[in-house]
Amino acid sequence: MKRFLYVLLAMLMLMAGCSGGGDQTKPAGEVGQKPEEGKEAVAQADELEVVAENLEVPWSINKIGETFYLSERPGSIVKVEGGNSERQKVSFIKELSQAAEAGFLGFVLAPDFEQSNKAFAYYTYENGTGQFNRIVELILKNDEWVEGKLLLDNIPSGRFHHGGRLKIGPDGKLYATAGDAATNPEIAQDLGSLGGKILRLNLDGSVPADNPFAGSYVYSYGHRNPQGFAWSEDGILYASEHGPSAQDEINLIEAGKNYGWPEMTGDDTKQGMETPIFHSGSNTWAPSGMAAHGGKLYVATLRGNALREFDPAAKTTREVVTGLGRIRDVIVGGDHLYFISNNTDGRGTPGEGDDKLYRVKVDELQ
Repeated sequence: MKRFLYVLLAMLMLMAGCSGGGDQTKPAGEVGQKPEEGKEAVAQADELEVVAENLEVPWSINKIGETFYLSERPGSIVKVEGGNSERQKVSFIKELSQAAEAGFLGFVLAPDFEQSNKAFAYYTYENGTGQFNRIVELILKNDEWVEGKLLLDNIPSGRFHHGGRLKIGPDGKLYATAGDAATNPEIAQDLGSLGGKILRLNLDGSVPADNPFAGSYVYSYGHRNPQGFAWSEDGILYASEHGPSAQDEINLIEAGKNYGWPEMTGDDTKQGMETPIFHSGSNTWAPSGMAAHGGKLYVATLRGNALREFDPAAKTTREVVTGLGRIRDVIVGGDHLYFISNNTDGRGTPGEGDDKLYRVKVDELQ
């Protein structure tokens, strides 16, 4: 029943005019920095290995050894091990929001998970005063997850644009993406708001002393709906971001920088604001989860219906996997890429066994 409600709500919102890349309409303008398209995709659905199937709106992938933990937006975690899948209950203190694109989003295992059974979660809830996102600890006990310590609350939320990606950085800090909540994009420029930002936390929920703004969780700002990030082998942070009905972005993120939303998009320039290293021009990618490997960025795209490769040095991009519908997240594991389809989110067309966790060797994508 819960899954049906997610699908029904998402379909109604889609009919109301919201696309996977954004819910506003704006001409594409000039696209001088739009990346060159590379060669055709090299992997189709029948060339990939399916690691798990029958997932319910999966959102995040975690891998430790040969075991996977996948968050599902309706409020579960799926453990995949040895070819078997187990759906584990998650007990949140707040009731998950049923809003479009909302629910249980980001999920990342703690660095000491094998000893502590601890992870971190980003989820959307509603109370008497509104709708918000929060970041909490989750503790695994007897194959069930329970909410533990609250790390950060009252992250703005709205009809759409929840952000939601969580990752542990090379510096051991917890990073989170937060959207602009759709209805009030100006908060992305407001350093007093957590919306439209990339946030950086200590693992105990405190503000790192070396954050760019004293006493603030804000790491970068001026973001619309960032849903993914990844660090290259040399420590550079990149993030993906949904643009307004096109002009989706890949940004190189630096502490304290302003990435322009809603003051500028695409090739626009403005003093004190950063332009993207890639944008989709008049096309729509709706980029989500990201991974970095071998100097390339691999980005899951929703409206783009592909796994895309970006080469920051050559400023080129190409589709490397197609034929699976919407793709939500991607990670690197050894010499493989692992990624999840997202066709059960109400905007896709689910096939038999959807959604699925896939695996492909990176060398096969060259």
